[in-house]
Amino acid sequence: MDLKSLIRDIPDFPKPGIMFRDITTLLRDRDGLRYTINLLQQKCIEANLTVDYVVGMESRGFIFGTPLAYQLEAGFIPVRKPGKLPAAVHSVEYQLEYGTDCLEIHQDALTQGSRVLIVDDLIATGGTAGATAKLLQKIGCELVGFGFIIELRDLEGRRHLPDVPIISLVEY
Repeated sequence: MDLKSLIRDIPDFPKPGIMFRDITTLLRDRDGLRYTINLLQQKCIEANLTVDYVVGMESRGFIFGTPLAYQLEAGFIPVRKPGKLPAAVHSVEYQLEYGTDCLEIHQDALTQGSRVLIVDDLIATGGTAGATAKLLQKIGCELVGFGFIIELRDLEGRRHLPDVPIISLVEY
């Protein structure tokens, strides 16, 4: 299946000069969605990634991370923006192009030594995925890899991630 044909390009969003890769058209296609989750699972198996938990970042990481966790017979852990989680949290601040942002995870979500796969819809500069990796490493988790639907190769996000397997299904 050609996943690129299911991803809509929206020029000049959210600002002029940006080509936005819209996954909502992939999500609405039942065969495309099923194929995407199955392909992610297959790539994880081929890479010998044994995971206890799949971690997905707010919010599109939830969309792909949860069914992948089910397929891999793992738990799912959400990583959220500040103020969204009700219990005590670990947090990490990271740099954006202009300013900073923060991600949080429940303190009791993972234990030291948990084998974790980070999943998101897209890797661009690697900032969010890299910050999530730092957050998990701070807890003492074993990061086994990353899984992305889309990779924007020109932005070199891989360069900013730890040296673990990185799966991407579609490259631009």
